[in-house]
Amino acid sequence: MSRMKRIYDWFEQRLQIEGPVREAVLHKVPRNTASWWYVFGSAAFTLLILQVVTGILLALVYVPSAAQAWESLNVLNHQIPLGWFLRAVHAWGSNFMVAVVFIHMAQVFLFGAYKFPRELTWTVGVFLLLLTLGMAFSGQVLRFDQDAYWGLGIGVFIMARVPLIGGQLVHLLLGGPIIAGATLSRFFTLHVFIIPGTLLFLAAVHIWMVLKLGVNEWPMPGRVVHRETYIAEYNKLAHDDGIPFVPGAFWKDLVFSGAVLAAVFVCALVLGPSGPGGQPDPSIIQTVPKPDFPFLWIYSVLSFLPPSLETPFILIAPIAMIAGLLAVPFVASEGEKSWHRRPVAVLALTTVAVAWAVFTHLGMYTPWSPHMNAWSGDPIPVRYLREATPLVRQGAVIFESKQCRNCHQIGGHGGERGPALDDIATRMTPDQMRFKVVTGGGNMPAFGKNLSPPEIEALVAFLETLHPANEPPAADAAQRAIETGGGAPPPVGGHSY
Repeated sequence: MSRMKRIYDWFEQRLQIEGPVREAVLHKVPRNTASWWYVFGSAAFTLLILQVVTGILLALVYVPSAAQAWESLNVLNHQIPLGWFLRAVHAWGSNFMVAVVFIHMAQVFLFGAYKFPRELTWTVGVFLLLLTLGMAFSGQVLRFDQDAYWGLGIGVFIMARVPLIGGQLVHLLLGGPIIAGATLSRFFTLHVFIIPGTLLFLAAVHIWMVLKLGVNEWPMPGRVVHRETYIAEYNKLAHDDGIPFVPGAFWKDLVFSGAVLAAVFVCALVLGPSGPGGQPDPSIIQTVPKPDFPFLWIYSVLSFLPPSLETPFILIAPIAMIAGLLAVPFVASEGEKSWHRRPVAVLALTTVAVAWAVFTHLGMYTPWSPHMNAWSGDPIPVRYLREATPLVRQGAVIFESKQCRNCHQIGGHGGERGPALDDIATRMTPDQMRFKVVTGGGNMPAFGKNLSPPEIEALVAFLETLHPANEPPAADAAQRAIETGGGAPPPVGGHSY
């Protein structure tokens, strides 16, 4: 023991942390705050630590590339011992963290804990909520299965509707005009470094303010907050009827946090991890992606809105909700804290909670096909279809329905992932086109399993028409020689092909 004491004294002499720690654990809080209503903040911080630890372990295996992300998750699920359980703990920890943070915010609002002098504490809490949702969304993207791919596609199409800067925001988020390897790298950086780092910093600031300003007292009817007298009244209450935070209130935090962790582990063990589902394939557009649990209510609301109101709702509602949350402590910084004398606050909270629960429930069943203004929605220019045969027109329809223009430009409009196709017929023969369509290669997905042979022939017939008027299409040299009567070409280098 004497040796341990010497080691402890050596570190304490240099770090000098005993004083601040003693002050933090023994500071007095009002006796009535040692309640089960006050445990959600500690549970949220515990879940944040769980997410950081499990996220670090997952990052040791996960490969943030379009070619290997999906496969690395399957390696975790099926090849690494307890890898599936680690993924499940991380996924369920995310769901629990979002739920606990929402409950904590509702409890703080109901108890009036945002009032003077805790306005900044509430403001930091709002940003912690937004960052928690950002963690949940970026984590869904990193699954990079079919649902994640198209869910991200819908998300960026929504972002593209922002006036003036929508296109720049999409490029910034995706690392280009399309979902590709750079997209996963950026979301990996967000999910593993930027958001968790900011969360930990703001959580530390939040806890610091709670320690310095004290835990909000139990709201009693008639106990009104006045800027001039509140701090003196709170200090007197904590002195006259206070107990040390440890162990007086801490044991309930500890028990509840342990119960939440146990619930996460049970859900992980029984229900397993989330996905990954089908491998992401941009050629499969007959899909109805659903977001993860925290965002189902948005999905449901949009499903019931007419297309003409989608954009106004998407652009206005989130900004209005965030601005409203940030304005709460500055609009009502004084007055009653007790919910018994704040009927408007109780009604507002109840309305929001019921609406959120209803729309989340409906989101599990409601199909939504959002109206998106993508390149694939633009009609093929008329000049490509003048005097076209029925087969060529059918190929144009297939070209449109499979969203080929999301990756290829035609007529000056389209994606930049693949080459422009205005002169494709001068660069590739029909057989080469068929082979490329069927097998894919590079960034291009294989359509062999998604198109029937007649559809492939129709698509190739359309692609054969894409060449400048004064330039003939490409043709196989051997076939051309046979058709012109010139016989087969001589072998090259003494060998016949």
